[in-house]
Amino acid sequence: MSYLLDALQARIGEFVSLRRDIHRHPELAFEEHRTAALVADKLEGWGYEVTRGLGGTGVVGRLRRGTGPRRLGLRADMDALPIEERSGVAWASAHPGRMHACGHDGHTAMLLAAARHLADSGRFDGTLQLIFQPAEEGGGGALRMMADGLFERFPCDAVFAMHNMPGIAQGHLVLREGAAMASSDYATITIEGTGGHGAMPQHAADPVVAAASLVMALQTVVSRNVDPLQAAVVTVGALQAGQANNVIPASARLELSVRALDREVRALLERRIRALAVAQAEGFGCRAQIDWRSGYAVLVNTPAETAFAREVALELLGPERVTPQGPPLTGSEDFAFMLERVPGSYLLIGNGQGADDGSPASAACMVHHPGYDFNDANLPVGAAYWVRLAERFLVAA
Repeated sequence: MSYLLDALQARIGEFVSLRRDIHRHPELAFEEHRTAALVADKLEGWGYEVTRGLGGTGVVGRLRRGTGPRRLGLRADMDALPIEERSGVAWASAHPGRMHACGHDGHTAMLLAAARHLADSGRFDGTLQLIFQPAEEGGGGALRMMADGLFERFPCDAVFAMHNMPGIAQGHLVLREGAAMASSDYATITIEGTGGHGAMPQHAADPVVAAASLVMALQTVVSRNVDPLQAAVVTVGALQAGQANNVIPASARLELSVRALDREVRALLERRIRALAVAQAEGFGCRAQIDWRSGYAVLVNTPAETAFAREVALELLGPERVTPQGPPLTGSEDFAFMLERVPGSYLLIGNGQGADDGSPASAACMVHHPGYDFNDANLPVGAAYWVRLAERFLVAA
C-alpha cells in the first residue's frame, strides 16, 4: 500500500494549508458556518452532490460510481472548543477563547484529502456518503443530523469514524471491537436543609454536612455496586454551598459526571446515585432534588465492521503499526448514536509521543489542553486509510 501513501503524500501540502486555515478560524458547536462552507465548496468543486445545513451546519457529500448497491458512510467532526489556545504554533487561533483543541480540524482535512483522491482516481462501485458533522463537543450534532433525516436521505450500510489520540505513536492505528468509549451523563443534586447560625447548629438542618456525607457515599457506587470487571466513573466536580464561615446555608449543590462502558451499568449508576442522594439527605434532616441529564450513549463497535476496518489497517500499514484490539476509553463520543442506527466502527490514529517519535510537543499534548495541536503528519495516513477502506467496501466489479 506504499503507492497509496506516496500518492497522498505527494499532494498533501494543499490539505496541510487547509487544516491550518481551519485551525486558525475555529468555530464552536452549531456555529461552523465558515468551516461548513469551505467543506461544501471543496466537495462541489470535486464533483460531489452536496447537501448543506443538515442538522444546522452539517454537510454531506455524495459520490456515486457504477451501479453497485452498497453505501458507505465516513464521518468527520468540525467543531472547536471554548479554550484559549497556548500552543505557540504560527497558525494558532485568531479568535480569543476558541481553539481546535481536539483535532477536529485534522479529522476534517483527512476526510477532505481522501475525498479529493476518491473523486480524481478512486476505484469503487457504489455510493460514498461523506458526513461532516457539527457539534460533537457536547452539542449532540450527530443526533441533530439524524433528526434531520441523515440516514433516511443518505442511507448507509456501514459508517466509520476516526479520532486522533496523543500519547500513541504518530500514524499508529488502534481498533477495538465492542464497547470502545463510555456513556456520559450529568447530574445536579441540590440538598435543601434549614439554614441557621453557625454557633447554634441544633436549630438548623445542615446541607453541607449532608453533601459531604453524600460525596463519600457516592464513592461506594463504583467500589461496591458495580461488577469489579466492569468500568465506571462517578466524579463530583463541584460542591457549592454558603458564603460565610458562621452561617449554615439553606442549600448545597453538587455537580456530577457519570460514565460507564456498559448500558446496564449505566442504568445501575443512575438508580444508585438517586437512592443515595435521597437517603443521605434524609439522614441529616434534609431533602434532595436530582436533575439527571442523559448525555452520550456507550459507543459500541460492531464485530463484522471492526474486523473489516482492522483488515484495511493491516493491509495499509502492517502489523507493527496497528493495535488490533486496544483498550476502551472513558471519554465519550456522539458517534455512538450513529452506531446505534447503523453498524460500523470508530478507530484511533496516534497523534504522536513527542520527542520519542519525532512529533512536535503540541502534537503529544493531550486533547482539550491549551497547548494541543493536530499532527499534520497524520493527514496522508488518515486519508490513505479512508481511501483504501472505501475502495475495499465498495468493491469495483
